[in-house]
Formats: sequence, structure tokens, C-alpha cells
Amino acid sequence: MPDKPSPVAIVTGSSRGIGAAIAERLTADGIAVIINYAQGREAAAQVVQRITAAGGRALAVQADIADPGSAAALFDAAEQAYGGVDILVNNAGTMALGLFAELSDADVARQFEVNVTGVFRTLREAARRLRDGGRIVNFSSSVVGLYQPRYGAYAATKAAVEAMTHVLAKELAQRGITVNAVAPGPTETDMFLNGKTDDQLRAMAAMNPFGRFGRPPEIADVVAFLASREASWVNGQTLRVNGGVV
Repeated sequence: MPDKPSPVAIVTGSSRGIGAAIAERLTADGIAVIINYAQGREAAAQVVQRITAAGGRALAVQADIADPGSAAALFDAAEQAYGGVDILVNNAGTMALGLFAELSDADVARQFEVNVTGVFRTLREAARRLRDGGRIVNFSSSVVGLYQPRYGAYAATKAAVEAMTHVLAKELAQRGITVNAVAPGPTETDMFLNGKTDDQLRAMAAMNPFGRFGRPPEIADVVAFLASREASWVNGQTLRVNGGVV
């Protein structure tokens, strides 16, 4: 009897930060991964190099999930390279902070194009093409719960992701596909750290019971669990991975 093929995952926005940590963690579990990037070609190549050097399988694919054809292109690439897709991790996102009185229409539109419409398209493609028994892990944020000033538009996009997660979980359950979301708190990534002063960062770290920020591998471990067979009875949930900040 032939061996069952290894699972295949698409991880959007996986050239750096949390996405790269997820990709490396999944390949350590024997999962072949599509490393998706929008602009960071060199960074994506470095992730692939690290994975292959460790004996894993990975392929870098350029696609901006805000573009209408990107979701289909990612699934096409995975099917051509590895034969199909079992896991989708919707990690790609963008964030523009500002008070309601400050944010421009362009700031708001871009966040919704990537964080909501782009995620919707990948979920739609997954609903059509993910193999039975698969796993979908979306990314929300613990700002949906913290409700901090200047995060209004970003928090709204992540609340939408949680809503899509819960609905799709019910739509795909008959095929054995689980759909969940993780909602990290402040985590040591470029997207989070950039643009903040040392005083701001110290104050934000002090909000957490552990007195520090999360680290990408800590988020990746939770995603790996939700993507595993052991998480077969976890469905339609949003798991806050934030050290207890909220």
C-alpha cells in the first residue's frame, strides 16, 4: 500500500516574522509549505534556504493577497509542486494606526483590501480546493478585545476575520475541515515594533502579566497544533495567544 503523501500548507505573508516562524515550524513536522510573499523576494528565499537546509520542503511564491487572482495562483502553485493543499494559514496582513480623525480613506481601504477581502478570497479558494480533513488557521488580533485608541480600522478588519472564521467552520465541517483563528497580542515583529519609541514599547510590555512581548515561535507552536490531527475537535474558535494581556 503506497504511503500517504505528506500534508501541504500555504502560509500567506511568510517571508518574515510570525509567518516565517510558522513556515519553519510546519516543515519541521514534515509538512511541505508554500512561502508566500508580496515584496520580500530575498527574505522569502532565505526562509526557503533555511527550511531546505534542515531537510524540509518549501517553495516561494510571489502574490499580493489584495490582488484578485492571488488566491487561485497560490493554490495552483501548491497543486503543481506538491499535488494539493491540506492547510491554509492566513497570516498576511497590514496595519495603519491612527485616530479616527487622522486615518485617510486610503489607509482604511488598504487594510480592508488585504485583511478582509484578501482573506475572504483565500478562504473561498480553500472552500473549493482544500482536501477533505484539512485545516484553516486565520489570523485575528488581541486588539479585538483591547480596543485601544488608534487601532480602530485595524481592529475592525480583524473582527471581520473572526466572523468569517466562525461561519466557514460550520460550512466545511461535513468535510472534516476545521477553521479556527489565532489572535496574538503584541509580538516581537518588525510590523509591531516599527514606529514606536522605547518608552512606548516599555509601557506596552508592562501591560502584560509576563512583562514582555510574545515571540514568533510561541505563536507558531499554537498554529502548528491547530494545523495538526490532534486539533480535530477544535473548530470555529478564536484562540488568544497573548500571555494574558486580555
